Amino acid sequence: MGFYNSYVMPHLIALAMGNRELLPYRERAVSKAEGRVLEIGIGSGQNSRFYTDRVTEVIGIDSHPKLLAMAARQEFRFPVRLILATADALPLEGGSIDTILMTWTLCSIPKVQAAVGEMHRVLKPSGHLLFVEHGLAPDDRVRSWQRRLTPAWKRLAGGCHLDREAPSLIESAGFAIVSMEKGYMRGPKPLAFIYAGYARPI
Repeated sequence: MGFYNSYVMPHLIALAMGNRELLPYRERAVSKAEGRVLEIGIGSGQNSRFYTDRVTEVIGIDSHPKLLAMAARQEFRFPVRLILATADALPLEGGSIDTILMTWTLCSIPKVQAAVGEMHRVLKPSGHLLFVEHGLAPDDRVRSWQRRLTPAWKRLAGGCHLDREAPSLIESAGFAIVSMEKGYMRGPKPLAFIYAGYARPI
């Protein structure tokens, strides 16, 4: 991976994801999780404090071993299994998950279409996908900056794309978005347009 990707980037990601501005979004999404939960891109485990007693197990996957090691130091009130894996090849049986949770995750998955397809495969027909993602803004000027900045930003921020449209990606894999809020959070606009909601498989 190189020194930056192996040792520097994980700490920068953990620091950025600890931003207090993100906490209300995390709490609203994570508090809706129930049953057997698959957290895609668990990172350093920032969501651990917001899970409720309706959760029976969390399976957290991430492709970076350093971030998984950070997540292992978090406190969970229920069984947790941390797996080094990529989202486009989930090591889980089909229809075995009640809730899938993604918070600021789709932006950095290399094979994103395959990954969302895998999420559809492992989620129960009665399950739901909870998401908070940043991405493509509605304003032309902001979109232009997002597209200009993304090539350099990907190298600095673990493959993060500023210009992905999360709802379209989710729907393209066979999900129906049941509820969603979108808008700018505080911060630089190219980084701050948020989609937050939940979807069900169809």
